[in-house]
Amino acid sequence: MAPHADLDAGERRAHLTQVLQQWSSGEGKVADFALPVVYNELRHIAGRLMRRERSGHTLQATAVVNEVYLQLSEQTGVRFANRAHFVGRVVHMMRRVLVAHARSRNAQRRGGDQRRVTLAEAEHRGQKPADLVALDDALLSLAAKDPEMARLVELRYFGGLTLEETAEVLGVSRATVVLQWRRTRVWLHRELAARG
Repeated sequence: MAPHADLDAGERRAHLTQVLQQWSSGEGKVADFALPVVYNELRHIAGRLMRRERSGHTLQATAVVNEVYLQLSEQTGVRFANRAHFVGRVVHMMRRVLVAHARSRNAQRRGGDQRRVTLAEAEHRGQKPADLVALDDALLSLAAKDPEMARLVELRYFGGLTLEETAEVLGVSRATVVLQWRRTRVWLHRELAARG
């Protein structure tokens, strides 16, 4: 089989799922070849995520990937059912890295010049941006009320997943994701506006 990075998107997904299942089953030294494949997938996910950030952003995609990769490589007894399960977990880890970085920068600046991010999809760029820390706080509030809706935002926004990929991770139909995404975005816009 061709190197993971040289595969098309469908082949890459299938290859990653195969590697993750072998890794999860504890087959021999599978982690030795699994981690480079995982690293390439992390780079792909982080690349999509970081393209949404403003130019001059101080945290680079490589730093996010390295942090998540280190966390994954230190875990024992890792179990991934498939690529969707892996992506779901990794997106959450990347969110934690980005939010920790934003909180640290905000603390250093004592609240001034906070990093701005857009909540809306690329086609809605004209809408007002939201502060990453405020978005995270709103997601924590949403998770207390509806964990699945919070997960949807995490996957779509922080993971940059398509509607189809999000449906796969959540185990629902694309139509369900579309409907929930609309409702959740309305709720988040109201919540963020109320937070100022």
